[in-house]
Amino acid sequence: MATALLLSPSLLCTPSKGREVIPYCLTSSKSLCRRTLYSKNLISQKNAGKHGSYAATASMVGRKARKREIVIPDPDYRLPIVILGIAGGFAYVDNLLVAAPVGLLGLLLLFQTTRVRFVFDEEALEVKVGDQLQESGENVFVGGKNRWKYSSFVNWELWWPQFPILVYFKETQTNPEGQIHFFPVIFNGKKLYDVMVERAGPSKTSGPK
Repeated sequence: MATALLLSPSLLCTPSKGREVIPYCLTSSKSLCRRTLYSKNLISQKNAGKHGSYAATASMVGRKARKREIVIPDPDYRLPIVILGIAGGFAYVDNLLVAAPVGLLGLLLLFQTTRVRFVFDEEALEVKVGDQLQESGENVFVGGKNRWKYSSFVNWELWWPQFPILVYFKETQTNPEGQIHFFPVIFNGKKLYDVMVERAGPSKTSGPK
């Protein structure tokens, strides 16, 4: 650009009668011209550095803005309460053979509702326990840590939309051929569904109406 400006007619000395036309930068002030060009180039490099810094900062801010927040659905006691109610119904009609196991299941789910949490972080779903969100250890059924990346999810479903009882998902992190997991919905079902859609993509066959 500097070369183009030096060759433009506006920067040539205006001719007058009896004098030859001499380009500005071919006069005795060549060193001054070179210093001027050097200063302009230096300023341009500094500005480019500033713009590069601004671009890098903007990029970092953009990445932070896109960062997903940690979501922990609230506990929901409806399922264990309903199961305990069913157990009470069987006990009322003296069907203790059925009332006992159903009642134990209800008590187990009630206990688990107070302590088990689904934690949806930046890249994975993890099962944690307690108010301090401690690690739940290895999965007692299939082994491995109770933490699965969203990118490994093949499919998931929520049964049933109006009153969710079970959440199912299949992932390839534990087993490359696909590992199935079932969990009782002892969390806010609507919140669970929304965050699953956001992090793992829409369910293929189910969803709240």
